[in-house]
Amino acid sequence: MSSKYVEQCTQLLAEQKLKIAFVESATAGRLAAEFSMTEHAGKCLLGSLVCYDACIKQDLLKVPKELIDQFTPESAEVTEAIAKNVKQFFSADIIVGVTGLASPGGSETPQKPVGTMFFHLIINQQSYSHREVFQGGAEEVILQAIDRIAQLLMQYLKQQNTL
Repeated sequence: MSSKYVEQCTQLLAEQKLKIAFVESATAGRLAAEFSMTEHAGKCLLGSLVCYDACIKQDLLKVPKELIDQFTPESAEVTEAIAKNVKQFFSADIIVGVTGLASPGGSETPQKPVGTMFFHLIINQQSYSHREVFQGGAEEVILQAIDRIAQLLMQYLKQQNTL
């Protein structure tokens, strides 16, 4: 069962007749899965591309190896690149890119601990980048990230509608 934030977000997307697509690394498809289990999914969800391994980011999404080497696969820069580059596959009003460190074994450092997640949202041609640090095991980190993404989407959609 999806969280109340995901439910509310898909309802808002459906009401505004907006289509959303995801490009997921750390969440490995869970973001799209959570959105797909809502009442309004059929009206707003286009799909998701999972690019868990760096080779998918490079080969399919054309993220330069130099960018990945310089910033790591789990970074704001790579997250922005995957979000921008996945647009060729989806005719979506909204694209959400996600990378991060849900469990040990990636590029974690004291400045970027396990639990660090990067989001890049493209909403009606406007881009928003976020870095969040969550606590808990891998599943808890991923579920917290999904809730935060739903909250951010609702926040930005409401802001854009009041401009």
